[in-house]
Amino acid sequence: MAGVSPSTVSLVLNGKGEISGVTRARVLEAAAKLNYVARVPRPRAEASETIRFLKIAKHGHTVNRDHSVFISDYIDGMSAEATRRGYTLEVVSFEGQPIGTVAESLAAAPVSGVIALGTELSEADIRMIQSLGLPTVFIDTVFDVIDANFVNMNNEDAVHKVLARLRGQGFSRIGFVASHVETTNFRLRQEAFFRNMMRLGLEANPDRVLSVESTFDGAYTDAVRLLGGGIDLAECYFCTNDVIAYGFIKALREFSVRIPEDVAIVGFDNLPLSSTMEPPLTTIDVSKRKIGYFAVTVLDDIINAPEAQPPVKILVGAELITRASDVPGGRAPAIARVLRRRRATQSA
Repeated sequence: MAGVSPSTVSLVLNGKGEISGVTRARVLEAAAKLNYVARVPRPRAEASETIRFLKIAKHGHTVNRDHSVFISDYIDGMSAEATRRGYTLEVVSFEGQPIGTVAESLAAAPVSGVIALGTELSEADIRMIQSLGLPTVFIDTVFDVIDANFVNMNNEDAVHKVLARLRGQGFSRIGFVASHVETTNFRLRQEAFFRNMMRLGLEANPDRVLSVESTFDGAYTDAVRLLGGGIDLAECYFCTNDVIAYGFIKALREFSVRIPEDVAIVGFDNLPLSSTMEPPLTTIDVSKRKIGYFAVTVLDDIINAPEAQPPVKILVGAELITRASDVPGGRAPAIARVLRRRRATQSA
């Protein structure tokens, strides 16, 4: 499939020989498409007692400066457990580089195992890294049909907690601020939003789903455009993450929409700014340190197992942090009429 000899494939998969980057990438892509995984474990004596964490920012729309805090939390959890188990944690960053380059860096790498930040990775990316045969755990993503190890947050449970609270506060016209950026957790939250709206007996109206970019500036710009075009605002919005919530709130305020008096807002991630902004943001908190801890635990089990182990998929539960941004206000219908009127005026 790669158009090269078996010996070239062997050299690429073992990280040997003077093979061009183009040829290496072609072989690794073919291995990924064939779902090939090296099944022969490397002898423990040949590997150092090192775990490599791959901080991968494929496009940077979600793995960026705005989210550096939660990535640091992942690293803290991994570092503590790695040290306890006798490993050294090595952090390697890849920003905007092809996944083939990431995979190539692992060929014959002197490490015991790998933990990869999967936030921005696709199914094909996961398969390519898997194909190298190193003990590997992916965090901050999950794919049900891939034979790989994942530790992620329980998005379904988290979204249910948010919507159950909003229903308990008397809200019925609930919207969702999604993102068109391709991220597995974003997709899982949007799917969970519709499922849990139905589960809780709430109307899941697609017209109340807004789609924005996932950076602060991008979310703000897209929200201003949507509001300027005229929309019927819901009573409250559950935002895909805190950064999107921050941008959305800034845009709403430009249209004189008050939070929470006119529109209630809930975020996801519990970033530090969420507790100090005005009003403080109700949001979802998932222990990133716990995810880091479980990643090392699973990886250590794989490294020390005498035979191949079945894939493990762990979901870490969430806690709803209630603050002031989702207190019922009751003026959303009036605000919606203002925005409709604005649209009618612009059309005229």
